[in-house]
Formats: sequence, structure tokens, C-alpha cells
Amino acid sequence: MATIFAASESSVQIDGEAVDGVRSIEYRHQQVRTNVFALGSAERVGLTSGPQTVEGRMRVASTSTKLNALTGETMFQITAQLRHGATLMTVTFDECVLLEKSFDMSVGGHGEALYSFSATRVREEIPQP
Repeated sequence: MATIFAASESSVQIDGEAVDGVRSIEYRHQQVRTNVFALGSAERVGLTSGPQTVEGRMRVASTSTKLNALTGETMFQITAQLRHGATLMTVTFDECVLLEKSFDMSVGGHGEALYSFSATRVREEIPQP
């Protein structure tokens, strides 16, 4: 059965400070994998794991004062509390660095900032009852 989280019940914090107006958060965790083959065989006999990367994006209505204040190589932590009723998952991004900031505002709408970041690691924690 799928776990569903509601944006209206979820929250995001930067270094423990709530970020207002978060419209979306998305991330990708990739790890390099290499197949290992036995001599004279076409079948894989093992797998080795290499470097990993974590990249994400957060869209915020208008702008985030906290994220706009980050400059250079300033590291920060993002914690997302994803909720739906009693269901909870905490996603923590450690040692983040801001990669890109962009802003978009269209006629009849409101401004939205898009913040791209890279993290050393991502941890997904689901409390066990």
C-alpha cells in the first residue's frame, strides 16, 4: 500500500527555522554502481558501489529570507517533516550547499523562487509504532 503525504500538513525547516510558503520540495539520490563479472562468464556475480550524490530543489512562494541570506560555501541543513494524519516521515539533508537561485513571476500570479541545493547525504526516517 502506498504512503501518501499531504503538503498542507507537512513542513520544512532550514537549520531549525521554519520556511514559510514552501510550494514543493523534490530530491534525487544517486549512487554509482558497477557490475562485477566472473572470468569467462557473461552473468553478473557481484556489484560494487561507488560515490553518491544528493541534489534537490525547493520552490517557495515569493522568497525565503533564510535561503536568500546564504552566500558562498555556507553549509546548512534542511529538515522536511512529511505528514498525513498519523503518518510521519522525516527527511533530513545534511551539509547542504546552495547551487542556484531563480525567481519567476507571471501575470495574474505571484512570485516563486526556486532554490537548488546539493547535500552530502539524505536520511529518511519513519518512526516505528
